[in-house]
Amino acid sequence: MNYEEALEYIHSVNWTFCKPGLERIGALCEALGNPQDSLKFVHVAGTNGKGSNSAMLESVLRAAGYKTGLFVSPYIKHFNERICVCGKPISDEDLASVTTAVRPFADAMADAPTEFELISAIAFEYFSRNNCDVVVLEAGLGGRLDSTNIITTPLLSIITGIALDHTAFLGDTVEKIAVEKAGIIKDGAPVLFGGLD
Repeated sequence: MNYEEALEYIHSVNWTFCKPGLERIGALCEALGNPQDSLKFVHVAGTNGKGSNSAMLESVLRAAGYKTGLFVSPYIKHFNERICVCGKPISDEDLASVTTAVRPFADAMADAPTEFELISAIAFEYFSRNNCDVVVLEAGLGGRLDSTNIITTPLLSIITGIALDHTAFLGDTVEKIAVEKAGIIKDGAPVLFGGLD
């Protein structure tokens, strides 16, 4: 498939917008050989500032000599900005190639992945193929049941702050939302909290 076909597939109406849970992303990543397990991550969640913090941290790590990956959402101008290696968005050709490789596994799933889960799997596969030293991984929605939370032991978990957001999915109080964001905290991995509350 070419770039336009890859984007059309990713944005297809076949995918659900939001179905919290790790079962589908887990099954898809397992079918791909768990590309995320070959990578190291800084995992970023929070209500506001995730994208800015992720972009700044990636640039610091790159300036320090690391081969970096960056996964963010949404994009500003072009879809490819969501998946970057060393500050460069995934090329149209690479997006088409990786999507072509992931598609048969996603299509074979009885419980189809959501669009964000599909994009997460494509990103993991791309970062693995590029042998990134460290990936700055921005959670999409919440944290605990977000598809990015399939990773096991991040180098660092960052929660930028917590306020009311996506209350239909995450809960109607700051405390309930805090539980969801704190879901990215893992045993043995340090946590940085940037909030004031």
